[in-house]
Amino acid sequence: MSTRILHRTIGPDLPVAVNGSGVTIRDADGKVYIDASGGAAVSCLGHGHPDILNALRTQMEKLQYAHTSFFTSEAAEALADDLVAHAPSGISHVYFVSGGSEAMEAALKLARQCAVARGETQRTRFIARRQSYHGNTLGALAVGGNVGRRAAFEPLLFEAHHIEPCYAYRHRHADEDERAYGIRAATALEEKLIALGPETVIAFVAETVVGATAGAVTPAPGYFKRIREICDRHGVLLILDEVMCGMGRTGTLHACEQEGVAPDIMTVAKGLGGGYQPIGATLLSERIYDAIASGPGAFHHGHTYICHAMSCAAALAVQQVIRRDGLLDNVRRQGERLQRQLEARFGDHPHVGDIRGRGLFRAIELVTDRGSKAPFAASDNLPVRIKQAAMAKGLCVYPGGGTADGRSGDHVLIAPPFIVDAETIDAIVDRLSAAVEMALSEADKARRRVPQNDAAAVRVSA
Repeated sequence: MSTRILHRTIGPDLPVAVNGSGVTIRDADGKVYIDASGGAAVSCLGHGHPDILNALRTQMEKLQYAHTSFFTSEAAEALADDLVAHAPSGISHVYFVSGGSEAMEAALKLARQCAVARGETQRTRFIARRQSYHGNTLGALAVGGNVGRRAAFEPLLFEAHHIEPCYAYRHRHADEDERAYGIRAATALEEKLIALGPETVIAFVAETVVGATAGAVTPAPGYFKRIREICDRHGVLLILDEVMCGMGRTGTLHACEQEGVAPDIMTVAKGLGGGYQPIGATLLSERIYDAIASGPGAFHHGHTYICHAMSCAAALAVQQVIRRDGLLDNVRRQGERLQRQLEARFGDHPHVGDIRGRGLFRAIELVTDRGSKAPFAASDNLPVRIKQAAMAKGLCVYPGGGTADGRSGDHVLIAPPFIVDAETIDAIVDRLSAAVEMALSEADKARRRVPQNDAAAVRVSA
């Protein structure tokens, strides 16, 4: 079909989604898909949840929008109270935006303004990790370590500094246990701080559980506790990005609960509103709020749709349903089932090197050889092949490339809605298995279709 939309990829026709119900989406041709990734780990309550639709209708009849330079709203205030009541220790205030990238932009500017308010104007640097993703706006892209997304915009990005990720599958030494590796990985932050001058660094930014760039990579034991200690010792803020992994996705409301740490600033989005309205949030500690309040008395940042009443009403309803229905218990229970089923299906697969994650945030990493962990070539285009094969099987998953080093390596992220049941978990794994086999077969066929003149050239050069 012809389109006037500038889609993410120009060329291929996309199916037209016309209806969503529970864990499924139906297209205009009547085909039904299991939404096993919640879009991009967004649809935590699935589609068409009656309680959220009712909350939106009620809010629409009361107030749709009021600009925050003139008014606050009952919906925004109620959501802020709810989030702070269930936030990590020390969090006292919330700044509402329209999505994850905006939340990270706000976090970076808030951290810098806090440093200025304290008279620490020399703090101008951010440290983050390679193989991370923090959003697509220029500031968020600058701190992120996603090589592919950064490439075209490098000249426009401010200088950020990056350390190795905490990625045990790729970086743990054979003679290290998980905890020893976690401590060593965290020590890289202190080394970078010393090299830069700790007094020049504003904050360290990290995803608590890595999402899109590397696929549900969990931190090693002790990693974030050591990170927190290092940050505190040098007066550096800790910004945790839980846009994808937070708001219940890993089995606790906030992923950092499982690490025993609390950040100074935290960003959330996706599962906050479950896709029913665009919303994200930047949560900040009381000491940061106090620095802003006692300094300039205003946060010099803003967007037209911050604290949008409809978005806040939807998000509050989503969070209330999660608690009322005990859905975090289901996330943990079905997450364990998903892990077991993935291990049963892919545990001995010659091209699946790692199966990882927490809660309903799981991934498989694909390799040419399990022993060497060698990734497939980027030219094999496995993420696209897997996505297309899965869609053909009636399954939506979230494949990604550049997993190993930013250029090569592939993973598939699975993040179904919190309402998923055991039968659907089994169907997801069945369809994913078929899609992976189809994609690997197609990639192999493509490699074999080397034109004779190219093959001859290879033999001559060899």
